[in-house]
Amino acid sequence: MTRGAWSDSIPGVGTYFVGIDVAPGRYRCDDGKGGWWVRFTGPGGGDPVGSWPLPPGPTVIEIARTDFAFETHVSTSWQRIGAPSAPADGSPAELRPVADPALRAELDTIVGRRRPLMWLAPLTVLALGLIGSPLLGSLWLIGLGMLAVLVALGTPSVSLDLRRARELERRRDRYLSPEDFDDDGRELLARVQTAVDSVRDSAVNREGLLDAVDNAVTLPRQEWEIAQVLAKQSKLRTEQAEMTEAAAIPEVEAALRPLRDKLDISVEAVTRRVEALERYAERARSADEVLRAQRHLEAIAEKAHEYDELLADTVRDDLALPAIERLTDQGDELLRTLRDRLAKAAEAASELPPPR
Repeated sequence: MTRGAWSDSIPGVGTYFVGIDVAPGRYRCDDGKGGWWVRFTGPGGGDPVGSWPLPPGPTVIEIARTDFAFETHVSTSWQRIGAPSAPADGSPAELRPVADPALRAELDTIVGRRRPLMWLAPLTVLALGLIGSPLLGSLWLIGLGMLAVLVALGTPSVSLDLRRARELERRRDRYLSPEDFDDDGRELLARVQTAVDSVRDSAVNREGLLDAVDNAVTLPRQEWEIAQVLAKQSKLRTEQAEMTEAAAIPEVEAALRPLRDKLDISVEAVTRRVEALERYAERARSADEVLRAQRHLEAIAEKAHEYDELLADTVRDDLALPAIERLTDQGDELLRTLRDRLAKAAEAASELPPPR
């Protein structure tokens, strides 16, 4: 899987890190017959939840924001069909991890270079069988032969996943988890993720009325760059608090004051960037409202001919003309409004600072 975390498709076989390889949300596969899936929930994936074997036909699952990874083995791919559910108790949604959007492709490239060596695994098992067969008999060789087949079939995906996990751990500086932020950082990051999800899941974005390709690239990059700044600010705030508690004397307070001022300036700057994302999300939601109204009007217009026939049977034809013209005028007005809302959304998107 070489696409970034913002792809709406998950291949049917493999293990994928939530927030790095896949976005949280509701997913559907067309036919999961005989397959299985596992969600690794909780910190570090310590609480797996899964289903096996899957029944014939479509299967729908929800990958939560707090999931660590998702493992799948089905014959078809998974397609994202919606955002993750809001908490039932009305509490704020949990933060998801944030990763450098280029991380997955980099991991795939590194792991892919080692793929040709996988054929050594089953050969190693067979070699052990040949060495041990004079002492342990032919049954030992048969058993090892069966094991070699299993290794040949199962090693590629398992081995790739393990190597990818190891390479990910070596790049710990390339992704951030909720624990990397203090309360102020989490609050701003929650606003970022809410805005990003609103744009990403809007109907005008899904249907390509916004610049869907640019959003798929720009929004993850904006989230990652903002998250990096928020993590640094969280770290500095924690250090400042510790220094203040350790030496509460006027000289230390005077030395810390300019550092606090610089931190405040940084917070104001990143807050403006978050607000720009929120304006973009609001414009996308506004355009969605007009799009829904337009779709309702189209449905009404499809029924208009039935009313025309009724009028033609009961009154003069000229009474039907104003009704048709009103529907046409309403449709034109909604289209103009939709174009205006989309233009405002594009204007809000242009306010975002260019990704570095």
